[in-house]
Amino acid sequence: MKKELEDTQVALEASHKVIAGLTEIGLSMSKRIEKMKVKRQLTKANHVECHQKFQARIHEAEDSMQAQHLLIEALVDEKDSLLQTIHGLQEANNAPAPFDGDWEEEPEEEPEEEEIEDIPLGEGEIDDEWRWRDLI
Repeated sequence: MKKELEDTQVALEASHKVIAGLTEIGLSMSKRIEKMKVKRQLTKANHVECHQKFQARIHEAEDSMQAQHLLIEALVDEKDSLLQTIHGLQEANNAPAPFDGDWEEEPEEEPEEEEIEDIPLGEGEIDDEWRWRDLI
């Protein structure tokens, strides 16, 4: 009976050690899980902030493009107005109109292709002497 009691105590101590070890592992895992949750929340908040900044940049770019478009339209209108003023002044002074709208472009000249002569060479040797004579 005494032997059985000792065996039971040893088994009980061993199970307490296993339980303590498992509890320690559980606490460590809980801490890790909490850290991961905090990290996930920070990452999510950072992602939302980056997304908002990106959206703000997109809106700024769209606004800038719209402003540029309006400026271009205003410049085109101003150019048309100036051309009409010039045309009106030319008509008033009986001057020929330089801006008749029919622009004639000069055809581009194509460069002449240079022909490359086939120069027979000896058996794998390059004769540089002829080149110097031709160049001088």
